[in-house]
Amino acid sequence: MTGRGKDAPFRYREAIAALTPQLRGFARFLARDATRADDLVQETLLRALEHEASWQDGTDLRAWLFRILRNAFLDQARRSGTERRALGALDADAAQPATQPGIAELGELGRAIAALPAAQREAILLVAALEFTVAEAAAVTGLPEGTLKARVSRARDALARQLGPRR
Repeated sequence: MTGRGKDAPFRYREAIAALTPQLRGFARFLARDATRADDLVQETLLRALEHEASWQDGTDLRAWLFRILRNAFLDQARRSGTERRALGALDADAAQPATQPGIAELGELGRAIAALPAAQREAILLVAALEFTVAEAAAVTGLPEGTLKARVSRARDALARQLGPRR
């Protein structure tokens, strides 16, 4: 922590806390289960706090945290061998009747996103939902920008075909 000043740890932790809702949203899309998502966010925050000294001032903290979250998710997926457990919960949520205008469409979009291949789902969520630039999303995933752009484009095309034209 040399060269950061006395209040740097506080600012670092405050910045992490401010990003927690975005981390939770991304984790929910990755894990497709609220409990698993909360576990992922907790693991991400723990890793970020444990490795506070390796983060460098002036770098993109949001991208760094999202990469930690993504790596934690991949670690869990490797350990468990599958990420399909959450589909039952997603289907149960979708079976509930819509009570407000737009809820049905939102559920339909959620199901369409969930049906995308994992790589496309991750790319479209980072760029479209979480508003990362392509360069930031490429840094999070460790992919070349062109590969990420192609995944976003394929995801958008698949969603357009699946959801069809809107009135």
